[in-house]
Amino acid sequence: MLENSFIHVPGIAQAAERLLWEQGCFSWSHYKVPGAKYSCGSADSDTVKRVVDGSIKALASGRHQYFRKGLGLAEAWRAFPDFRSKCVYLDIETDGGQRGDSVTTIGLYDGQDFKCLIKGIDLGNFPDVISHYSMIVTFFGAGFDLPMLQKCFPLLRLDQIHLDLCPTLRRIGLRGGLKSIERQMGIARGDDTDGLGGQDAIRLWRRYKTLQDEAALAQLVAYNREDVVNLERLACHAYDTLKRELFGSFDAR
Repeated sequence: MLENSFIHVPGIAQAAERLLWEQGCFSWSHYKVPGAKYSCGSADSDTVKRVVDGSIKALASGRHQYFRKGLGLAEAWRAFPDFRSKCVYLDIETDGGQRGDSVTTIGLYDGQDFKCLIKGIDLGNFPDVISHYSMIVTFFGAGFDLPMLQKCFPLLRLDQIHLDLCPTLRRIGLRGGLKSIERQMGIARGDDTDGLGGQDAIRLWRRYKTLQDEAALAQLVAYNREDVVNLERLACHAYDTLKRELFGSFDAR
């Protein structure tokens, strides 16, 4: 879907993008055909050409930063397949506080392997770990996870494309918290984490810290793991649905 997109070009909104598709300009390569002339609404043609050229080069080299600002949170879903191989599903837990040092665990899943960074053990490795990814997928990360991580690591520069599934899933009618949406999607959790919520994560951390209860930490990590692993299925569903709704009538042409 990214190569079909012109929404990241300054001056092109959804109406102008759809106008391009209706003219048969379904992708950047179509726009580049010698002699082809397409109406781009009020967008400056030189700007469109420059951004399309830049987009082709940036995607070929995997330069995700080129698309981050233009897509924003609302359209980040379009980049999901192109950057899926360098995508990480992320979720944090805290001790209930709002300060940077309140972050207790950071769960990271790349589609194959899960890693949980733990306060007092390896949480400080997060800036290096996250630097290897081009896209971050969260649930309400724009409102909670990423601001908390910026407090925890004030010098950290997060330049990844950010797909926040909370507002993205709302666009296709899936509302509520993560666990509620999982149930709507038929996603089941394991017996050791089913029914647990944010307050339980706080309780488990406190039990681990005060009693050195390794079983409590293991359950917290298992809970964190389910939070991030389940995001992949939700991201796939969001992408497939939004692409079908937005571009489906043009896809077979």
